Amino acid sequence: MQYLYVFIVGGTLCAIAQVLIDLCKLTPARILVMYVTCGTLLSVLGLYQPLVDFAGAGATIPLTGFGHVLAKGAQKAVEEKGALGIITGGLTGAAAGITAAILFGYLAALLFRPKAKQ
Repeated sequence: MQYLYVFIVGGTLCAIAQVLIDLCKLTPARILVMYVTCGTLLSVLGLYQPLVDFAGAGATIPLTGFGHVLAKGAQKAVEEKGALGIITGGLTGAAAGITAAILFGYLAALLFRPKAKQ
């Protein structure tokens, strides 16, 4: 049953983004920023963690999950370091994901030949 919840929540988040791309004049970059910001805001308000508990990867993998990780990292760092944690905590919390994205992107660039769009 958990797989169904993951699929429904993750699919809904992706479908909303696709509708925004198709029907609005928002660029994908603006939708990306909006999703990360919404994930951060919902996390700060305490509304995103119940969704993560319910849907697992369906809520943590989309961009809203990245905002959630940033907010959790900042909250933890503020508790440990005070106001300096506002600046350092988000990137500390998301460091593993950011590092993996850079590493695998670099490896893909080495292994495959990109072609220019025509």
